[in-house]
Amino acid sequence: MKKIVLLMFLLVAVIISAGCNEKTQASGSSAGVQGDSKISTGSEGITATAGTQNISVPAQGSQDAGTVEEVTQLEQVNTSLQKGPVLLKIGAEWCEPCQAMKPVLNDLAAEYTGKATIMSLDVDKSPKLADYFGVESIPDSSVIVGVENNEYVYMQEDGKVNKDRFQARILGLPNEEESKNKEVFENILNLALQHENTKST
Repeated sequence: MKKIVLLMFLLVAVIISAGCNEKTQASGSSAGVQGDSKISTGSEGITATAGTQNISVPAQGSQDAGTVEEVTQLEQVNTSLQKGPVLLKIGAEWCEPCQAMKPVLNDLAAEYTGKATIMSLDVDKSPKLADYFGVESIPDSSVIVGVENNEYVYMQEDGKVNKDRFQARILGLPNEEESKNKEVFENILNLALQHENTKST
């Protein structure tokens, strides 16, 4: 009996420390479409081509100041990008590490009001968007700084920008301490804001 309890404890510890590797329990959709992703905007909203899938979404309003916006449509990202960088966290309700990030995201949303937008995408509620961003495991976060040649541009931790989200994503929780996790995201957001200021001068 002790061995079974110990094995169960070890299994839970591995799952929590490694993050949630399954993108979604129900969608059964495939990842890896990032290379073929295209974005085009128009008066009707945005059309995104992800591989062979077209995702058309109507225009939508913006988030309240100081809150984490739940993303269900790409137009929300585009609208927010007009105001500044977007931190996009991708996760799910059943993913414990994703839920552990909520206080950090709330703090960042308050801290970066008017400068950057903090967004959260649920892979179960929006499986096509999860496919569009090429999600393989969660939590998965990245900072979007703009659109170039109909593709999103992402800020890397080293301050460089890249259209390949896989080069710029942050998987899992970077540190066990909440304050250190916040620092990681603050550093990338600050680099994104510096990049934005450089573009505008």
